[in-house]
Amino acid sequence: MHLGAFSISLSVKNLEASEQFYQKLGFEPFGGDKSQNWLILKNGDTVIGLFQDLFPDNILTFNPGWNGDAKPLKEHTDIRDLQQVLKKRGVEFTTEADPDGSGPASFTIVDPDGNAILVDQHVG
Repeated sequence: MHLGAFSISLSVKNLEASEQFYQKLGFEPFGGDKSQNWLILKNGDTVIGLFQDLFPDNILTFNPGWNGDAKPLKEHTDIRDLQQVLKKRGVEFTTEADPDGSGPASFTIVDPDGNAILVDQHVG
């Protein structure tokens, strides 16, 4: 089971200040839309999403079907299959993907320490 490309989504108070800070650490803009209060930064294989006023806490994010450059993979485990495996393993869900759907979808779970985990598939 492969969850896909990993990034951390940080809930920030000031997008501009956070961008400047992470650029000092060597991160460069990779995607996003500042006018919508979000920006994706990358340093080598490490990806950080900065999100101002879009959610309350930091989130661990996995993207099935994407590589580390947000490019579609030839093969991947569909999010609905991942969800089914995790349910069989007893994982509880905060939100779920439609098991009968297809294409892009997402689900969220929370680890024992309260950390939110978003699995967000953007590909078909």
